[in-house]
Amino acid sequence: MKHTQLLLKFSRSIMRSLSLVPDLAVVAEKKSPPPRKPKPSTRRELLLEALAAELLRAAGCHDLKVEVYWNSRLRTTAGLASWRDHAIYLNPRLMDVSQDEVQRTLRHELAHFLAQHRAGRRRIAAHGAEWKRACADLGIPRESRCHDLPFKRAKVARRYFYACPECGTQLARVRPLKRRVACLRCCRAHNHGQYHDRFRFVQIEPPKSIAA
Repeated sequence: MKHTQLLLKFSRSIMRSLSLVPDLAVVAEKKSPPPRKPKPSTRRELLLEALAAELLRAAGCHDLKVEVYWNSRLRTTAGLASWRDHAIYLNPRLMDVSQDEVQRTLRHELAHFLAQHRAGRRRIAAHGAEWKRACADLGIPRESRCHDLPFKRAKVARRYFYACPECGTQLARVRPLKRRVACLRCCRAHNHGQYHDRFRFVQIEPPKSIAA
């Protein structure tokens, strides 16, 4: 009997203490983002993903993880590197060209990850010196920034035009800019490569030749 009473008292004390402690599992679940669901148009490619990991290790990068997907929505683009998703998306039509082209495109896009990883938070040009160095380290020296594959390019009118208020550099976009974007040239020249509102692109009227 005494033993049973002691167990009951112990159980009640445990329940009281638990009621005073917040549910850490719920808090962590709220803070961590939900797992990304693969898009219906994508299919993960584990063999190329393993190859990417091996290439990164050979280049001296052991703590960068990248996923690889085939993306049927890519039409004219051979590949796409998404830093936000930590994923590389490849055009399935590459398989109709050659396996060598598949691997070259994988290395091309992987070089974007390697270059940015080495640069840290420093802003770099998409196909600048850092990217070219990464390409060489991944086995594709003298890589060009654009592919020359026989993919038909769709002609889409660019209706949104922007200009840098400092140097006048212009941008033409199919869709409007949804975030603040500044002129890289001016940011490098006047603000050590860091973003500044002074060089933020502002929308302008379309050129007369386009408007007509």
